[in-house]
Amino acid sequence: MARPSGIDQQVFEEAVRRLGTGARSPAAVRRRVEVLEGVLERSVKLPFRVPGLGNRIGLDAILGLLPVGGDIIAGIMSSYLIWEARNLGMSKWHLTRMGANTVVDTLLGFIPFVGDAADVFFRSNTKNLRIVRKHLDKHHPETAIIDAEPL
Repeated sequence: MARPSGIDQQVFEEAVRRLGTGARSPAAVRRRVEVLEGVLERSVKLPFRVPGLGNRIGLDAILGLLPVGGDIIAGIMSSYLIWEARNLGMSKWHLTRMGANTVVDTLLGFIPFVGDAADVFFRSNTKNLRIVRKHLDKHHPETAIIDAEPL
């Protein structure tokens, strides 16, 4: 990669390292799947408390209220996580587990009321994100994000 003139080589290399290699870098993939999981599982703050639920639901649960079509749309959006995992080179075993989580969530969504509860409590996208994070932490440790509260 050509370096623009007038910029210190070390500063330039550090900036390139922080940016990653583009949209296919493991760090970029981590950000995308974390944002998608957040939107699908916990993007909407409820104005009331549901016992045992906390106070957030996601687009997956909202789409689940639409008969059949909503669950299909949510399943397609969830399958994007699996596609990103495949592009990371994850094993077939992990991809199969992620696919099973998504299929179970989608099929349960077709059952009235049961599917709505499953969207809120099963959270297949959170389970799939956990699988992707483990892979990234093991094979791409530079993408790890440490969440800590300031002292």
